[in-house]
Amino acid sequence: MLKSENYVTFAGYSNKVMEQQTQDILRRLYKQATSAEAGTIAPLALSGSNRHYFRINAPEGSTLPTLIGVEGTNSDENHAFLYMAQHFASKGLSVPRVLAYTEDEMYYVQQDLGQTLLFDYIAEGRKTGVFGEREKTMLRKTVRALAKFQIVGAEGMDFSRCYPQPSFNHRSILWDLNYFKYCFLKATELEFQENQLENAFEAFADRLLSTQWQAFMYRDFQSRNVMVVDEEPYFIDFQGGRKGPIAYDVASFLWQAKANFHPELRLELVEEYLDELGHYIKVDKAAFLQDLRYFVLFRTLQVLGAYGFRGYFEKKPHFLQSIPYAMENLRQWLQTNSTAIQPDSPMRYLLDLLLKMTDLAQFKEVAVRKPLVVRIYSFSYKKGIPQDDSGNGGGFVFDCRAVNNPGKYERYKTYTGLDEPVIRFLEDDGEILTFLEAAYQMVDASVKRYMDRGFQHLMVCFGCTGGQHRSVYAAEKMAMHIRQKFRVQVQLIHRELI
Repeated sequence: MLKSENYVTFAGYSNKVMEQQTQDILRRLYKQATSAEAGTIAPLALSGSNRHYFRINAPEGSTLPTLIGVEGTNSDENHAFLYMAQHFASKGLSVPRVLAYTEDEMYYVQQDLGQTLLFDYIAEGRKTGVFGEREKTMLRKTVRALAKFQIVGAEGMDFSRCYPQPSFNHRSILWDLNYFKYCFLKATELEFQENQLENAFEAFADRLLSTQWQAFMYRDFQSRNVMVVDEEPYFIDFQGGRKGPIAYDVASFLWQAKANFHPELRLELVEEYLDELGHYIKVDKAAFLQDLRYFVLFRTLQVLGAYGFRGYFEKKPHFLQSIPYAMENLRQWLQTNSTAIQPDSPMRYLLDLLLKMTDLAQFKEVAVRKPLVVRIYSFSYKKGIPQDDSGNGGGFVFDCRAVNNPGKYERYKTYTGLDEPVIRFLEDDGEILTFLEAAYQMVDASVKRYMDRGFQHLMVCFGCTGGQHRSVYAAEKMAMHIRQKFRVQVQLIHRELI
């Protein structure tokens, strides 16, 4: 274990001196960890924390690994991280291994997990709102790993060594709620009654603390704190963790402001999480979902407080750009849940205030683009053209009745356009293939234009006499074509087969 001296900073040449001193310490730690001299050392981009990270390369021609060097600025935070990293590693959890550190624990070197953040891994899904199967698979792995991390990670942990609090408690909840009040709400210049708001905060804290499922609470579990290594998730930056409610981390991850998870995907991932959690503890699903509802609101307010402080006060534009996404999460929560809070509850004042806040002009100016949903129907003309419930009045309607009809032959009457005999008949005949090529061209042009203009709904219908053969085949092929060509949501409905 090495000692790191306390250096005095002098104006004019302090940065250069400190940079050299940091490099010297990291080189000594690299040698302690690998028994070899370090190669070049390159600073990494700053993140949301005040720690400084460096990639320490192996000497030229060596097969030794690169390592990550860290210079901390808060000794208590560093102590917590080093303790947790060693504890989690001893449990076989997927975290970077710490290989050497200074005696005062202000500098350390750890395993280099590469450069792929989960945030970047799911970048296409975040931009479009449509997540491919590869992205979904990684998200499923991540929420399952979270459940294991929370329960197994809590086993034998000395929570008194956590920073800055050993547990999620009433005081820490009020810190975060007041962080939202002072760093975000007051900046909106919306008038409110301090006393009523504080009463609402007290009631909110009581509700959050009523949850029965507590283990290791990561506290800042989001896609920037997950690395992807060989298609497996590894967790980083857990030093703010403590004992607390496990629903908090689920809310943090699935309602991360810029994650852009649609409700169906969130529900699927919650189910994955609960399935994995069931291997370790018994959980009442309905009660957990009730808890989760309140933690989603709490986490959203906490995030807005952080964005307000980092953006309005520290003048960091990245955080200001994230505000519309967090505000959209808040709007969705209020639309779904605000009526569940009783009129006589002290929390009612908070919710009414949040409704006013989300309606302010400055938060309406920047809309969060939602993904285009292409809804494809097969139908029978005898039963009428499908109704468009999006409010747009309908879209494309393609008439398949001119195509040779397998339904006129007895041997095909029990089959549908999903079955191989019908598919073979239509493709061998060939008429429907020419028909579909023309349909593809028209629909493709609209999908591209709708995506460019930020439209959210496109309806495409295929009709035939009975809604069983030709229209079903055509709708299936159009859905497959659009899914392969565009990153949009596709909903396929065979109306007469339901």
